[in-house]
Amino acid sequence: MAKQERSLAELYGDDPERGDALAFGRRTGSSRRGFLGGAGLAAMGAAVGGAIPFSDQMPAGLIPAALAQGAPPPASPALSAAPAAAAPKGPQLLDFPGKAKGLILLGDRPLVAETPEHMLDDDTTPIEKFYVRNNGQTPEPFTEGDAWELTIDGEVNTPLKIKLGELKQKFTHKTFRMVLECGGNGRSFFQPQARGNQWTNGGAGCAEWTGVPLADVLQSAGLKSTAVHTGNFGADQHLSGDATKDAISRGVPIAAALEPHALLVWAMNGQPLPAIHGGPLRAIIPGFPASVSHKWLKRIAIRDKVHDGQGMGGTSYSVAIKPMIPGGKTDDSNMRTMTDMPVRGIITNPANGTRLATGTRKLALRGAAWDGHEGVSRVDVSIDFGATWQPAKAAEPKNRYDWRRWTAEVELPSDGYYELWVRATDSKGRAQPHVAGGWNPQGYGANPMHRVAVLVG
Repeated sequence: MAKQERSLAELYGDDPERGDALAFGRRTGSSRRGFLGGAGLAAMGAAVGGAIPFSDQMPAGLIPAALAQGAPPPASPALSAAPAAAAPKGPQLLDFPGKAKGLILLGDRPLVAETPEHMLDDDTTPIEKFYVRNNGQTPEPFTEGDAWELTIDGEVNTPLKIKLGELKQKFTHKTFRMVLECGGNGRSFFQPQARGNQWTNGGAGCAEWTGVPLADVLQSAGLKSTAVHTGNFGADQHLSGDATKDAISRGVPIAAALEPHALLVWAMNGQPLPAIHGGPLRAIIPGFPASVSHKWLKRIAIRDKVHDGQGMGGTSYSVAIKPMIPGGKTDDSNMRTMTDMPVRGIITNPANGTRLATGTRKLALRGAAWDGHEGVSRVDVSIDFGATWQPAKAAEPKNRYDWRRWTAEVELPSDGYYELWVRATDSKGRAQPHVAGGWNPQGYGANPMHRVAVLVG
């Protein structure tokens, strides 16, 4: 029987240094950098398409970005491919009305699609480029938007049934540009693989959301002193079609629901909220995993305890309290609910796989950086595999929870293969790691530095 070939990702996933030795001839047991030479260096140069000016700084056991992230986007000239047996399978693209070509389909039941980093190059993410994350069956579009009714009950003095039109009339409108990010964004970077949709960095977008403060609506109902947590319910049905089951039903502590940027929204980028993004009414609770920003919102139950709906407790949207062995057995008592998205920076231009003209010596970079609740304090970039860093210029956010757009210019000493790295740091000094840490069974919170491959000449 013929021996089954393994991809580079599988080879490196099993043992990165052994992967170096088998694929490119790097000595195992070597120090972190600088032991790729001779035939091994030539082999890696051939695989990535050119000489590697900073090969002496390339970390051992790190798959080159040109090979690790799959095929370059269609709009960019391709780098030389890895050997056919090791070439990654190309992504399947989303085909959905109102969505741009190029979004990557991660699942069709429920519908899930991410936005490649180079398509997040707008200051405000256009609706057609915004990622899609569903948990159940998408409801039929509701054509009489202002007749949509929301119920608020539970630990309130005056339970409410209020139509969308009344929300618009009775409460002050607010518009904020804020990041919405899937809790599993970055999941594909975990080793071993965690359960769920294998997001890279594209489960995020930053739109302008228009609505009313959730706090104003809850306070009009009169929160009781026993109010502890919200519980959200929507019109999306469970995938099984069982009407007694919720597709998802999550919530947040009352303090988060009363935060001034938490909104009940009906518009996105100045347009009526599309059905695929939860229209006609959804919640936006910034800084948290987007699963608490319930789409097609029908009811908010105010609870006297932490909500226990579908998607709450156990390993659902939870990370480990004490580090666990990657791939090891899960202890639910060691899990805590994820309430804060980690800091993340991405390069949005150039795209991974870009080929530049011979003699290019200066390269302008653009990108975005964001986090959950603390704010991004700095962004740094590197062209020598993280051996040295230079600061990027980060624009001020429009409001809290907006991402920070950043720019930088780097100098390239010669033609060849380069990796552009970005590292964002939050206001508490927490920076993106080199590799995904904090493994957990459902793959939340992976935020390693983003790497982009470019070839000059």
